[in-house]
Order: sequence, then structure tokens, then C-alpha cells
Amino acid sequence: MAKVLVIGGGAAGMMAAIFAARNGHDAHLFEKNEKLGKKIYITGKGRCNLTNACDMEELLDSVVTNKKFLYSSFYGFTNEETMEFFQSIGLEIKIERGNRVFPVSDHSSDVIRVLERELRRLNVKLYLREKVTWVGTSENRFSYLKLENGETVKGDACIIATGGNSYQTTGSDGDGYRFAEELGHTVTEISPALVPVEIKEGFVKELQGLSLRNVEISVLDDRKEVYREFGEMLFTHYGVSGPLILSASSFVGSRLKKKTLRLIIDLKPALSFEQLDARVLRDFEENKNRQFKNALDKLFPSKLIPVIVTLSGISPEKKVNEITKEERHRLVSLIKGMEMTMTKLRDFNEAIITQGGVSVKEINPATMESKKVGGVYFAGEVLDLDAVTGGFNLQIAWSTGNAAGSSVFDE
Repeated sequence: MAKVLVIGGGAAGMMAAIFAARNGHDAHLFEKNEKLGKKIYITGKGRCNLTNACDMEELLDSVVTNKKFLYSSFYGFTNEETMEFFQSIGLEIKIERGNRVFPVSDHSSDVIRVLERELRRLNVKLYLREKVTWVGTSENRFSYLKLENGETVKGDACIIATGGNSYQTTGSDGDGYRFAEELGHTVTEISPALVPVEIKEGFVKELQGLSLRNVEISVLDDRKEVYREFGEMLFTHYGVSGPLILSASSFVGSRLKKKTLRLIIDLKPALSFEQLDARVLRDFEENKNRQFKNALDKLFPSKLIPVIVTLSGISPEKKVNEITKEERHRLVSLIKGMEMTMTKLRDFNEAIITQGGVSVKEINPATMESKKVGGVYFAGEVLDLDAVTGGFNLQIAWSTGNAAGSSVFDE
């Protein structure tokens, strides 16, 4: 039996401690907050989108950074096994649109509750309000942890599951990166990911709070398309957010540090230019004696109409039957390609996850053990791994946490 010390009581840390204990080890979990799972509590708008029920190919395709590294851990503890695991410890789950998996209760607190109950059932020693300040080694193997209160805790293995740098109010403040560097690991540049984006154009303020469904966005770097996806998005007082934009942020963040990018929104992606033109023509026929600004109710939500009217360049007071074919085509082009300028990502306080982290080149993908220091393992967001929205990032936490906890051996 090894004494396994886990740093971090989030998704990956709890999972690692559970599987270390299930394998007969003496597991100790150190969390600097007053309770476990603080970040889980706020995920999925407080509902906790705990995984995605898609097939393995889609699961891997949803990973943005270092997909190949995750083959071992994803196949070692699949999304199906994750769902079975949660059901086995007493959580009722349901599958919603986009294969997203939630607790039936819609309360993230229930996810934390069943994990905590399983930790206690397995006699994992929990240390709350205990901040680890140092990971000590002896002869290039893990040896002890030092706590903020000056206490030293010896152990046979250590699992670092401290999270990233996002949502810092939950305690994710980069401790794990410091531990990794002190142990000789490379930490790649970190940046906010799954984060809203600021827009240059002032008209976004008029659209604040407007949610668009079934639109397609594309992001262009000059003429090169760097992202395209279909789904829903949201306007804010500073720019854009919502699932489409959050996922896009993970692909465009590094480019946005250097230059602005073009965001193109196709408001009617189900229709071709010709089909949409025919639809607009029909609407115009029905409203031929009305002013242009009053003839768009069937096409757009009311909040969007004044902005579309302004961007179209057609006089708001112009009678619909006076609109030229050229003007109508300009309007159709605008609907198929409403353009704005992305200027920068919002900061870590609004980011769901962190992009970058401990270099996976220095980690064994099957066991999550450091290739540099024996008996030290890493799991979850502290690693240079991230995915799009939809439960995929939590699956990374569950799978890597399982791999680390299951791989600890008694020497």
C-alpha cells in the first residue's frame, strides 16, 4: 500500500484520489478552499455538464490541444465508463441536446456530493483549507509535501491536480505550474480559453442580451478561415459570447494576441443566397407599402432589426416597393455575412478553462507520471490539454484523474 498525496480537490483530484483508494492505497487529498469541487459547482451554469455521450471519434475530435496524448486515458476511462461510474455512486444522469450529459436534478452540487460521499466511503483523508507550498523530492523521486502552516507530509506518490489559471475565485491560481517548473518541467504559455471575445464595432452594445440560435460563424485571418461552426451565440455589452464563440476562442486566441480577426455571421445558414433572396422578395411583396424598417419582423428578432437596417445602407423610411434589386441583394449578402472585428479575448476571470500548461511531452500518457521525477503524477487542467464546450473538458479531468489514480504503484 502506497501513501498517495493528491493536491487539488477539483474534478481530476477527486477522481484520482477515488481510484488510488479503490486500488488499495492510502489516499490523502489536500484542498486549499473550504470545500471540494468549487469549480465543478459553477460549470454548465451551475448544472454541471459532466461529459458528452458522443462516440470516441467525436470525443477526440473535440480536443483542441494535444489530442493524441489523450488516446490512452480516454480509452482507459471512456465517456461511457464515466457515466456508468457516476450512476454507480448514486448520481442520476440525463442526456440533452448535443449529447451533453447532466445530473437529472440539474444541480452541480449533486455531482460534488456523490464524489465526496465516495471519497469518505473509501476512507480518503480530506484536508480542507490546507494550501500546499512545496513538492519535495529525494534522489529524483517524490518524497514529501510542505504545507503553508509549516507542516511536512511524507508520501510515496504525489498527484498534482491543481487546475489551471481560470476562474481564480475558485482557487485556480497557477500553483501547479510553479510546482511543475520547480520539479524541472516545461510549462507552455498559458492563455484564457472558452472565453468571450471583445468586438470593435459599437453596434454590439445595442444587441446586448440578444441570443442567436442556428447561426453559422466563421473567423477569418485575412482571407484564411481559421474556424467555422454552427450553433448559438450571444451578444454582450463588449462583444460576443455563447457556445459558438467560447469554442472559437480556443482556436483563435493565439492569433488575436497579434492582430484583429474578422468574424462573419451567417444569420440564415439553412438557405442559399438564391433561396434567401426569394424569401426576402416574398416578405417585401407582403409589405410593399410599408417602410423598410417595419418590413423585417419575420426575418429577425426585433433587437436586431435597427442594426441590420443601418448596416444595409438602405434608408429606414424607404418604401419597400422602392427598394432596388441591387439594394435587396446587398441586404441578402449582409444576412449571409454580417461582419465584425474581433479585437481580443476577455481575461482569465471570465475564462472557463486555461489553454497551455505542463508540457505533455514530459508526461507518460498511459499513467500520467512525470518522465522527469518518479512518483509525481499530473491530472486535469494543469496539463497542456483543452477541448471545446460540451462536457469535453470535464471528461479530460475524469480520464486523466482516473489514469493517475489507477497507475500509482506501491514500491
